[in-house]
Amino acid sequence: MAKNASSPSRRFMKLAGMTASIATKTVSNSIRNLTADDEQKLASKTNLFQDIGIQIADTLGEMKGAVMKVGQIASQYKDIFPPEVAKAIAKLQRQAPAVPFSAIQQQVEKELGKPLLQAFQSFDQQPFAAASIGQVHRAVLPDGQEVVVKVQYPGVDEACESDLKQVRLALRLMGVIKIDKKLQDQLFTEIQDSLSDELNYEIEAQNLEVFKTFHQQLDNKIIIPTVYKNYSSRRILTLSLERGDSIETASTWPLETRNQIGRRLIRALGQEIFYLKRFHCDPHPGNFAFREDGTVIIYDFGGVKTLSSDIVSHFKHLVQAARQQDITAIENHLDALHSLSDKGLFPEELYLQWLEVLLRPLTTHYDFAENSAHHDGVTLVKKSLKYWDVFKPSPDTLMVNRTISGHYWNLIHLKVHDDLSDLFEELVPTTIN
Repeated sequence: MAKNASSPSRRFMKLAGMTASIATKTVSNSIRNLTADDEQKLASKTNLFQDIGIQIADTLGEMKGAVMKVGQIASQYKDIFPPEVAKAIAKLQRQAPAVPFSAIQQQVEKELGKPLLQAFQSFDQQPFAAASIGQVHRAVLPDGQEVVVKVQYPGVDEACESDLKQVRLALRLMGVIKIDKKLQDQLFTEIQDSLSDELNYEIEAQNLEVFKTFHQQLDNKIIIPTVYKNYSSRRILTLSLERGDSIETASTWPLETRNQIGRRLIRALGQEIFYLKRFHCDPHPGNFAFREDGTVIIYDFGGVKTLSSDIVSHFKHLVQAARQQDITAIENHLDALHSLSDKGLFPEELYLQWLEVLLRPLTTHYDFAENSAHHDGVTLVKKSLKYWDVFKPSPDTLMVNRTISGHYWNLIHLKVHDDLSDLFEELVPTTIN
């Protein structure tokens, strides 16, 4: 890893410099706009947010490692940022550092306590995937079993808490976090917990085993890699090699196959949320692979969200109230989920329009490629903007919303064209005890 990423003092100075620069820009912008009208202030704030968003993304992207992962996780909670900032930091999800193989070999040998080629029959030097905190290599075990080995970059787990504090300070100074301090504390605690979990591959190994056992009992065409514990540790994770095609390839298959895959993705997510109460919350297409018999392979269980029974119950009853267009019940459950600032402020007419748009993909014969719900939703956003502060991001709902939205776009990529109302009823029955 680059020297500036591995030195705590250099990393701190770079983050502190970014924070000071952001504070200066924010104060200067306020002074310049003391006599400006509302339109000029809005244009100036938009430019400021674009500028600062790019600065944050560029700084974190250069630093790689843990601090880049902080930015990536923060970008998953994009609902708490203005669009200009969310768009800028979203690019962190696509960036990845380059690490010399010698550092990877040293890390593997340190973690497993033996020379690389004593632990493995062969080990590809070139990674086939890389991310902010580690990269993945193909290898072969001594018994001939083909595996993939996920290796965490050396030193990446060293100053995560201070990195997160600096990023949060920068965001607070620029005044872009759209929530009160109490909710900020809850969200950043969750981000810190998520970061800590992702840096511990033993937790991911446990997640893999839990989800594999769960899905094996329900659907033999949901494939989750097997963990090889003797070749894994806190910073090394060795898994069975499960081959499949990308979502781009799967999108060219016959409609019947694409519909089968789409149903399998939605059913698996619903079963995880409503039955297991833990779900795979990184719906990026790269975390899935597909086979022409309709099989879905799920990778990367570093990101898993656990839900309480109360939260799951509120989600179920929220869906039921939405089906019945019961606005009072909807607001009661949104309030219980900490997603509503106050009741009775959002017009009933807009509620009903939003309900039709949001339920359309799950209650009609819907063409995901046409994507009418999204297009109509964009129109509704413009009509709803003046009421947008009525709703607020919540630690209880952000990752559920993000995951459902991500799978909606996966079905768009697959060009699913199907009536999912029976699946919707299966997962969340109209009548809930």
